[in-house]
Amino acid sequence: MKLTADIWVSAYLARLRLVPIPAFVVKKGDPTAGAVLIKLNTLDGQACCYQRSFDLITGDRKWVSLVEGDEAAVDASVAKQQSFDPDLWVIEVEDKQGRHLLDEPGLE
Repeated sequence: MKLTADIWVSAYLARLRLVPIPAFVVKKGDPTAGAVLIKLNTLDGQACCYQRSFDLITGDRKWVSLVEGDEAAVDASVAKQQSFDPDLWVIEVEDKQGRHLLDEPGLE
């Protein structure tokens, strides 16, 4: 069963709060079917943006880096994605250690 975007985002934010890792919704997308981008801000001028990818051979879902480097460049890439997809969700995670928990079970 596939979760709606808003339920997945709520669960992800709740999981981050348990660690605790600060995160917030930068842009709220379509509640049912919006794609989700996760921007990881390491608070040192660097960032990475993750998107969910599908392996066409195995059907597995995984999170892959869309862009990483200077935070301004990552923000520009996210803004470009938003211009293509008005239903897009953008979540910003702030963690000096670079933790995002996307590799944890249940978040793939």
